[in-house]
Amino acid sequence: MSQIKNNVQLIGYVGKDPEMISFNSDKKLVKMSIATSDSYQKNGEWKNETQWHNVVAWGRTADYIHQNVKKGNEVALMGKLNHRSYENKEGQTQSITEIVVNELVKISKNT
Repeated sequence: MSQIKNNVQLIGYVGKDPEMISFNSDKKLVKMSIATSDSYQKNGEWKNETQWHNVVAWGRTADYIHQNVKKGNEVALMGKLNHRSYENKEGQTQSITEIVVNELVKISKNT
């Protein structure tokens, strides 16, 4: 039986400038959101649907994104889906799905 791999590929637009977080052990994390859109026809009328994706990157990839990617840039990325839970300030358990990037290419040339 072959292994099933957790692999995600997206092309979308960066929603806001990436946020860099540094940890004591020189680890770096970048967070950002990516918008993807899809068009479909419903009752003879074209509809556009936008979905937002939480994206994180570590290490060298985080450095590259922080230095080169800005709000509005179109990017292509490859990574894996990660589901996790955490406790918020009110003590409630929150769940989040994010894409952990291992490759990213900036498509748009704008700054």
